[in-house]
Amino acid sequence: MRWRTVSVRAVAIGWALVACGLGQAENLGRIGPTYPIAEQNLLDHIMTRLREKERSGELAKFEQLARARASESVLNPKPVPGLRLSEVPRTYYFDPSFTLDRNVVDETGAVLFPAGLRKNPLDVVSLSKHLLFFDARDARQIAKARELIARYQGRVKPILVGGSYIDLMKAWNTPVYYDQEGTLVRKLGITGVPAIVSQEGSRLRIDEVTVR
Repeated sequence: MRWRTVSVRAVAIGWALVACGLGQAENLGRIGPTYPIAEQNLLDHIMTRLREKERSGELAKFEQLARARASESVLNPKPVPGLRLSEVPRTYYFDPSFTLDRNVVDETGAVLFPAGLRKNPLDVVSLSKHLLFFDARDARQIAKARELIARYQGRVKPILVGGSYIDLMKAWNTPVYYDQEGTLVRKLGITGVPAIVSQEGSRLRIDEVTVR
């Protein structure tokens, strides 16, 4: 019985010694040739390339091109795709009412407006001016826009779907807007321009008008 105890203890001590030996660092010598790390720091590489482009003048050309593109996008935004010149007069109506898909609550969690409630923004805020959509690249549409603005005694908000709003604003000396990416014309279902939007009661009336 004593021999068995001693044997178990000897095995345990042996495993402990092996573990200690494995835990110690040992110099096994040089197996093969070694080389210093030659890879350049990424930030240093980028800065070196930028300095090279700056010395060659390529960086200045790139900056000039970027400024020209930015200026062009401001002065002449991309025209709204999918619109055509109105060839036949068309009148239709748009109901801006919407239905809440969730509860609207205040900071305490109390329900202000329950889900399923249907509201019409025109019942709260009226359209103060007519909205006139047209393409300033077409001289005929510009002439028609001036005619409509005069007819409604200036109570019109000009909104371009093509052309330079900056140039037109300077020429007319009045604010001119742009329907970025056609958000409004798509919402209102406008397919032909010029088109003028007016409020009639709780609906919006859209008239796509022809030009001479």
